[in-house]
Amino acid sequence: MLKIKLLEGKVAIITGAGRGIGYQEAISFAKEGCNLLLNDLGCSYNGYGQERVVDEVAEEINKTGGRAIANYDDVSNFKQAEKMVEEAISEFGKLDIVINNAGIIRDRMIYNMTEEEWDAVVSVHLKGTFNMSRHIARYFREKGKNNRKFSGRIINAVSDAGLLGNLGQTNYGSAKSGIAGMTLILAGELKKYATVNAVIQIARTRFTLNSSPQIANIMYKKDENEFDIFNPMNVVPIMVFLASDKAKKTNGEIFRVAGDKCWILRGWHSVNRIDNNSKIFDPDVLGKRIKQELLKNLPKKETVMEVFSQLVKM
Repeated sequence: MLKIKLLEGKVAIITGAGRGIGYQEAISFAKEGCNLLLNDLGCSYNGYGQERVVDEVAEEINKTGGRAIANYDDVSNFKQAEKMVEEAISEFGKLDIVINNAGIIRDRMIYNMTEEEWDAVVSVHLKGTFNMSRHIARYFREKGKNNRKFSGRIINAVSDAGLLGNLGQTNYGSAKSGIAGMTLILAGELKKYATVNAVIQIARTRFTLNSSPQIANIMYKKDENEFDIFNPMNVVPIMVFLASDKAKKTNGEIFRVAGDKCWILRGWHSVNRIDNNSKIFDPDVLGKRIKQELLKNLPKKETVMEVFSQLVKM
């Protein structure tokens, strides 16, 4: 019995598709019947240099019976992002899915970080996700008006660096937490025409191998059954699911995937409250009540290293 291809006839843009997770997503989406525009500037993990690696990915897919084209537009450029969307529609006749993976890192403690290092990272991650989402949103809205059954997909890459906090990544973490917020807002704005979700993808990539030495060392560990927890392929199944018609009711969610584990996250929800009986707070009294009431019995804050401790022995 032939397995049904979950993305048969769909068209997707995958940014950051030249290596790592994006590459694995491209190969898997093609196997599921998806036509692809694969975008990657070909730069190093920190945004420097340029290699035309995504040509090779498209060629690999086309040689095995799939259909893919390579694209080298810059997601951080508003006009080039629009051009990318237009190219996908022109080439394949429609567009159903956008995966916003593209990014760079330039890690540094805040007191050493330059303005250029901040701007470069935020521009690619946060502005790049906005640019792609804005242009595809217009297309999805128009499609949805003409076909009430149409439901597009936007899937964003986020990170624990932004949702939990990670030292030395003020630029990257701020951009990723911004994308998480954008995901929740877009899920509401586009709910008639598309679903918008985000995924923390924990895997062995150029990013994680060039992060802190502690995290880089963890990336080579396996579990007690010798399962390769950090193989980038492990994060692909949720991306395929979220891109498919089976996920039409999954909207505005933030997931984390690593190895054989999948989490759903709920963040920035109220946990405690104090009231002052219809009176403005006195600063001194408020300070005391914050210490004595608000900060009592709080759930423990999760850390990046605690997430890793659920995956491997530390």
